[in-house]
Amino acid sequence: MERMSKNPKMTTGEIEVVANQIEVLGKCKNILPFEINTEQEVREDLRLAYRFLDLRNEKLHNNILLRSKILKTLRDKMDELGFTEIQTPILANSSPEGARDYLVPSRLHAGEFYALPQAPQQFKQLLMVGGFNRYYQIAPCFRDEDPRADRAPGEFYQLDFEMSFATQEDVFEVMEEVVPYTFKKFTNWKVDEGPFIRIPYQEAMEKYGSDKPDLRNPLIIQDVTKVFAHSDFNAFKGKTVKAIVVPNGAQQGRKFFDKMVEFATTEEVGAKGLAWVKWEENGNVTGGIAKFITEDKKEILEKEYHVQNNMAIFFIADEWKKAQKVAGLVRNELGKRLDLIEKDIYRFCFIVDFPMYELSDEGTIDFSHNPFSMPQGGLEALERKDPLEILAYQYDLVCNGYEMASGAVRNHNPEVMVKAFEIAGYTEEEVKNRFGALYNAFQYGTPPHAGGAPGVDRMVMLIADSQNIREIIAFPKNKKARDLLMNAPSVVSAQQLEDVHITLKENE
Repeated sequence: MERMSKNPKMTTGEIEVVANQIEVLGKCKNILPFEINTEQEVREDLRLAYRFLDLRNEKLHNNILLRSKILKTLRDKMDELGFTEIQTPILANSSPEGARDYLVPSRLHAGEFYALPQAPQQFKQLLMVGGFNRYYQIAPCFRDEDPRADRAPGEFYQLDFEMSFATQEDVFEVMEEVVPYTFKKFTNWKVDEGPFIRIPYQEAMEKYGSDKPDLRNPLIIQDVTKVFAHSDFNAFKGKTVKAIVVPNGAQQGRKFFDKMVEFATTEEVGAKGLAWVKWEENGNVTGGIAKFITEDKKEILEKEYHVQNNMAIFFIADEWKKAQKVAGLVRNELGKRLDLIEKDIYRFCFIVDFPMYELSDEGTIDFSHNPFSMPQGGLEALERKDPLEILAYQYDLVCNGYEMASGAVRNHNPEVMVKAFEIAGYTEEEVKNRFGALYNAFQYGTPPHAGGAPGVDRMVMLIADSQNIREIIAFPKNKKARDLLMNAPSVVSAQQLEDVHITLKENE
């Protein structure tokens, strides 16, 4: 046999096989539904319908292998830190934790339902009562939420952990140990070291227009409402006015500004308009609403808001909350279009001091975050302060514009628990009925405790540098929350419905 010719351009270029006999172990149809390992774009729904073939794609295959390695690393690190892995039930009770529950009808108990847990919240608190001072698990969570590129519909996984006799700072130290360690192990990007920056919720909303700010973007939102308090510009009258100052923005042509206005007024962003001006190299103000930048306003903007020549300013005017939201989206878009986002780095921060309550769309007081959190100031704050002014020991870990973890110091006092739920419209009897296990457990000497839950899916997505969470899940659902491979959800038989005491209402 002649010496093999090596081909370094092929992955198998150093291997040569001489076959004496061939036996086909698994036949394949002549035509594949799509080419595997090709640069050609393949419709996602087709890929999901044939996911078993799609998983042969090298990039996707490697993502799933990466996920496996990350899960092992997380477990090893939590074990090293003295945490005990404990599984909690999947069939649980309904609990108000921010999203719709998935309900499971009971065959043995007619008319009653289990709920798939949105998080192991109550169980992990009960484990603290049970004396397991450091608990964790890679926990499956189920929430009936609309899909997004960064949120898998229906189910997701989180590194759930809880500690007895712990403060907010103790939880932060665990995250600052586990998260950078895991990221650094699987990336060559720069990774922020702890302690991470702490940003109060209200400051985050004012400066970044979001409670999950991307700190790689240097642009900051400023409030200029007072500057335009007596403006002749009707769009600013009686409105909160936010400004984003863009260095070197005056170099951009009119088309850039028109495209930004077009972006801001899309249905997704929801702005009524987007005003702008340029500070030219010679100091003249031009373009957009330049005629409304009078000399006194120009002087204030230069002295107090540090506007200089060759800069541009974008203005967003609306009611306070809407102005914050729109300004945040405009800030993000400007960062992308102007290529201002810092490259090859993971920037972390903690968002702290979330409001305990918020107004619902119906005007009632509702929990703004986790209902089992400890209010800052305890029972006294609940009894004496305006509910909308009460802050909670709640926090999020944010990475590059994604919420990557949530957590809180938990409420472990039954008196505080009853009062907190009372403000949100629950009676003590309702608290006992809906959260009876916690309420009862809290009567038996509960240690103070706190915890958090980094999202595993988003962590893997970030480390894999993927923009789509479905690319790091072996068998994901599509954008409409359908599993195209297994054909779920699907219609079930009349007998199955009868077994669980359910009758379907016919469409009229």
